[in-house]
Parts: sequence; structure tokens; C-alpha cells
Amino acid sequence: MIIITRWLIITVAILLSSMLIPGIHVDSLWTAIISAALLGLINVIIKPLLIIFTLPLNILTLGLFTFIINAFLLKMVAYFVDGFEVGGFFAAFFGALVISLVSWLANRFIVTGNSGPNRPDNPDYIDLSHKGGGRWE
Repeated sequence: MIIITRWLIITVAILLSSMLIPGIHVDSLWTAIISAALLGLINVIIKPLLIIFTLPLNILTLGLFTFIINAFLLKMVAYFVDGFEVGGFFAAFFGALVISLVSWLANRFIVTGNSGPNRPDNPDYIDLSHKGGGRWE
């Protein structure tokens, strides 16, 4: 269920970026859904390899090169999906930035596991306080 929710979030982010960025055009909702699915697959398969191969450059730029990788991957998705067009590098860069921000913001509200607002009452550590007279409770 969480995968479908994240897929829909990326779909909405792609539609939002096509409304905000002049160089990005999406023909229909189905095109955005297919683009989101392909972007998700590329982010899972190809992006980690690109991050590893460009690690020295990524370290040198303090991680900012990741935005260029995201722009390249968005442009790659536009190449493979008919009806999804990205005009140039700057449109891809700002589109990837909008998609990343919307996806990050929306995924902050999805609770998975024991993180976030539903933390357990019994944490993994013991909180002791000094009670005086050499006693800790």
C-alpha cells in the first residue's frame, strides 16, 4: 500500500512540475502515471550506480551533483515515455527539484515502522536521572 501511495505522490509531483516549469509538458494523467513508474524504477536501479560512479565529484560538490543526476534521470524518463517532454537541462533541473521537494514533503507524512509520530512508548534506551545520595532512577 505504501508503494502505491509513493507512486501517486510522484505522479502528483510530475503533474505539479509540468504546471510550474515552462519546459515540462505532460499530455495526460496516464502519461504522468507511467512516467512516475519509470522514474521510480530508474531511481531504484540506475541512480545508485550513478551515485557510486560519481562519488568523488559528489563529495567535491558536497552532494549538489546529485541534483544534476536527478535532472539527467528525469530527462531519460522523458526520452522513453511518449507524451512526457522535458525541454532542456534547466527545465529538467528545476523539474527534478520540484519533484524531489514535493516527494520529500509528502513522504514525511507517510509513517513506516517505528519512526515518526507513532514512536513506541518504550524506547530502546533507559533514561536515568540522578535522585541524590548517589542514587540513580
